[in-house]
Amino acid sequence: MKTTVKNLSDTQVQLTITLDTTDLQDAELVALKKLSKEIKVDGFRKGHVPLAVVAKHVDQNVLGEQVLEDAISKAVADAFTSQDVRALERPSVEVQKYVPGEQLEFTATCEILPAIKLGNYQKLSYAPAKVNVTPAQVTEVVDRILASMTEKKPVKRAAKDKDEVVIDFVGKKDGKKFDGGAAEGHALLLGSNSFIPGFEEQIIGHKAGDSFDIEVTFPKEYHAEDLKGAQVVFSIKLHTVNEIVVPKLTDELAAKVGPFTSAAELKADIKRELTAREEQAAANKAKDDLVEQLIAKSKVPLPETLVTGQMDSLKRDHEQNLMNQGMTLEQYIESSTFKDEADWSARELRPAAEKRVTVGLVVAELARELKTEATSDDLAAELERYRQQYGSNDEVLKQLETPEVQREIANQILSMKAVDQLVTLNTPKPKTTKKK
Repeated sequence: MKTTVKNLSDTQVQLTITLDTTDLQDAELVALKKLSKEIKVDGFRKGHVPLAVVAKHVDQNVLGEQVLEDAISKAVADAFTSQDVRALERPSVEVQKYVPGEQLEFTATCEILPAIKLGNYQKLSYAPAKVNVTPAQVTEVVDRILASMTEKKPVKRAAKDKDEVVIDFVGKKDGKKFDGGAAEGHALLLGSNSFIPGFEEQIIGHKAGDSFDIEVTFPKEYHAEDLKGAQVVFSIKLHTVNEIVVPKLTDELAAKVGPFTSAAELKADIKRELTAREEQAAANKAKDDLVEQLIAKSKVPLPETLVTGQMDSLKRDHEQNLMNQGMTLEQYIESSTFKDEADWSARELRPAAEKRVTVGLVVAELARELKTEATSDDLAAELERYRQQYGSNDEVLKQLETPEVQREIANQILSMKAVDQLVTLNTPKPKTTKKK
C-alpha cells in the first residue's frame, strides 16, 4: 500500500491511497469469508463452504463490491494510523482507478484534529483578585436567614408594601380573557415586582374582602406577542392580608440556625463561608483569564465539524432553558435585537461555539504536552461524587455507567488537571529571605 498526504487546509487533509495485487488479494479473502456465511452450495453446510468453492459460486459483481468495500475500509484505517491523522469525521472516499485484482487508487478526504501551536504557557500571569467580604454582605445573608424564619400574621388593616396578600384575579383585554391571565388563591408579596409594573402597587390600600379592578399596561418587550404594550383590566378579589413579621437576630435565634452560641458567632461563620466562596470564584476567574492568555498566544485552527457540532449542542441547551422560562426560541429572537434565527446564529451562537471549541482544543493540547493523565482513581472519585449528587435520579445513575459518559467525565478531569498544572507553572514562587 502506498499513501501520499495532501493538506488542503489547517483542518482538512486528503490522502491518496494506492493498493497493489497483494493488498487486493488480502481484501478478496476477507470478502469471501464474509460471503461464505450466507452462500448455499449443494453438499456443504451453510457457513462451512470452502473459500475456493465460494469464489466459484458467488455472484462476481457482489464479490467485486465487497472486495472494494473491504479494501477501502482497511486501507483508510491503516493509512490514517500510519500517518498519524486524527480524523474528526468519516472520510469522503472517491475511487480514481480500479482494476479488479490488480490495482486500486482512491482519495480519502476529511476534517482532522488540527495541529495546535501553543504559546509559551510558562510565561503567563495568574493573579486571583483579592477578596474583601464587607459587613453589608454579611448583613444581606443574615437578612435572608431571618426572612426564611418570618411569620405571617393576618391583619384587618389595608394592605401595604411588604405585606403578603392572597388574591383571585382575572385579566381581560378588550373585554376578553387572555391565556395566563387568571388565578385563584394566589399568594403575592407586595413589592416583590413579580407581576407586571403597576399591578402590585394598585393592590396597596385595599383590605381583605375588597373586590376591585385595576388597569395595567404590559411592557412593549413582553414575550407574548398579543400582549406587548397592551392595556388590560384585572378584576381582583382580595381574600387575606398578611403582615410579614421578621424576627430579630439574637443569640437564641442563632442557636436555632446552627451550632452557634451567639449571634456574633453566626456572623463570623457567614463571613468565613462568603470569603471561601469569593476566593474560589476569584480563583476560577483567574484560571479563565490564564487560559485566555494562552489562547491569545497560540495558533488554533477551528475545524468546521467541531464548530457546527458545538452550535447544535448550545442551541439545544438554549432552547431547553427558554422552555423552562416558558419561552420559545422564536419568542426570544423577537424580543431581542436579532433580525431572525440566521442573524442570531451568526452573531451569538457561532461565536459562543467557536469560543468553546478553541478552549477545548487549547486545553487538550496543553494536557498532551504536559503529559496530564486522568487515572482510574480520578474517574472513580468523580463518578462517586456524581452518584452522591444525583442519588435519587435513576436515569442519571444509569447514564453514569455508559462508556460515552465516562469518557466525557474523564476528559473533564483531564482538562481540570491540565489547567491546575498551568496555574502551578504560572504562580509566583514566594520570595525567601537569606539568613544572616
